[in-house]
Amino acid sequence: MKLHELKPNPGSNKNRKRLGRGTASGQGKTAGRGQDGQNSRSGGGVRPGFEGGQMPLYRRLPKRGFTNIFATRYAEINVEVLNRFEDGAEITPELLKETGILKKQLDGVKVLGNGEIIKKLTVKANKFSKSAVEKIEAAGGKVEVI
Repeated sequence: MKLHELKPNPGSNKNRKRLGRGTASGQGKTAGRGQDGQNSRSGGGVRPGFEGGQMPLYRRLPKRGFTNIFATRYAEINVEVLNRFEDGAEITPELLKETGILKKQLDGVKVLGNGEIIKKLTVKANKFSKSAVEKIEAAGGKVEVI
């Protein structure tokens, strides 16, 4: 098959309706919107969630819970990711951001213990899980809480 032989599947491409282009087109005058009423006007229609005056669902349901605006959110990484650094390297949140491992730092970095680590590294982060500390120290590395 060559590029000039490519064709869309039959029935997958339809011509769009050209509305309001004269009566001969079959979609002239009211352009398929009907004669009168709210939806025939420009800008007509009801807002999302409006149920014709009935109390809408989002107002009938009770409110639940709250969002703690003072919560600390940590960017999480697993120890297996740290294998990409050379032996003896010092890993900081800034270095993780530079290398693209972290997209955003949030309120700090937490190292989790998923996977294996083979390199001997010094890891500086805000928090560590117990299994992450065990694995980093078992590989001969050091853990520092900042």
